[in-house]
Amino acid sequence: MSSEKTKNEKTTVAFLGLGNMGAPMARRLLAAGYGLTVWNRTASKASELVADGAVAAATPASAVRDADVVITMLADPAAALAVADAMVPALRAGTTWIDTSTVGPDTVRELASRLPDGVALIDAPVMGSVDRAATGELLILAGGETEPVAAVLAELGSVTRCGEVGAGASLKLVLISAVIGGVALVAEALRLAAALGLPADLARTSLEASPMGGLVGRAFATEAYFPVELAAKDVALAVEGGGLPVLEAVRGVLASRQDLTGADLSSLRN
Repeated sequence: MSSEKTKNEKTTVAFLGLGNMGAPMARRLLAAGYGLTVWNRTASKASELVADGAVAAATPASAVRDADVVITMLADPAAALAVADAMVPALRAGTTWIDTSTVGPDTVRELASRLPDGVALIDAPVMGSVDRAATGELLILAGGETEPVAAVLAELGSVTRCGEVGAGASLKLVLISAVIGGVALVAEALRLAAALGLPADLARTSLEASPMGGLVGRAFATEAYFPVELAAKDVALAVEGGGLPVLEAVRGVLASRQDLTGADLSSLRN
């Protein structure tokens, strides 16, 4: 066993939320040698990690009780607040809680207001899909003091320091709204090309050569997975304050595509 792995085993991590993003993130920490306890609302999703050495917890409270670092990756504000209700009373002084969920700054500030003395919160939503989660190449948008958990975060990706708690959540809404809106626009541009009788390959390659090139790549991605229902949730968080008519229109498009609820964002081309 390497000295690095031995060192990591001295830090205990609780990971709550083992969905499409959470599971590969937790696996990276397990592979790095951290003592890992996991919890998921659907307990069966923890089975592969447990088979490889993680410890399954029956409740959020039991997951975090002895943890040095707690990481949550949850679907939406309601899930984040519900898990907080269950686990916050069990957090001990000296614990750092890293919330990687996309829940918006208002929810992050609500979570921070519930913390007991001696517990630190970092809001650290991520950019990148399941492929980058598996390879540790996520872009982590962090609000709060990251230095004490820098080694843990480094296993998951690269950190952009955003400022105070809540700033990471704010920047995530800016970036993800631009991506979602851009992919929706690419999808419509391709439909426009078809309506005008242009060859699909010509439209795609021309868009790829334009300033929209990166978004075209995401619109045709095959290894990413960002369900349309979660994209709709993220845009809804962004437009809560009003005054964003383009994103309001995008939200309407996403909400109308009930046929694509669980499909990747790239399915908007269909």
